[in-house]
Amino acid sequence: MEQHLNKIELRGNIGTVRMSDTSAGKVARFSVATNHIGKDNMVETTWHSVVAWEGKNIRDLERIVKGEKVYVCGRMRQARFTGNDGVEKQVYEVLANRIIVGDEEQKA
Repeated sequence: MEQHLNKIELRGNIGTVRMSDTSAGKVARFSVATNHIGKDNMVETTWHSVVAWEGKNIRDLERIVKGEKVYVCGRMRQARFTGNDGVEKQVYEVLANRIIVGDEEQKA
């Protein structure tokens, strides 16, 4: 039987952060910048969109602050929505199931 795997781990810095309360609980939507150093020491920065629902492995969403170091573990998902301009858009985001912010990141 073929096995499937959808897992992503990121270690980087937090960018923009949007918090909201929903009927299902608190949710944080934020970006994470990761760097890759390639040939000739050129740095390539990639921005990742992350969604985190407060729960068992994710607490203290207030600690998710721009500029902090962060470790994120989760899965990739594709989302589609219609923008304000009426055009359907497609995005890829990380649905987090574990987050470690700041100094605690070193223990991950």
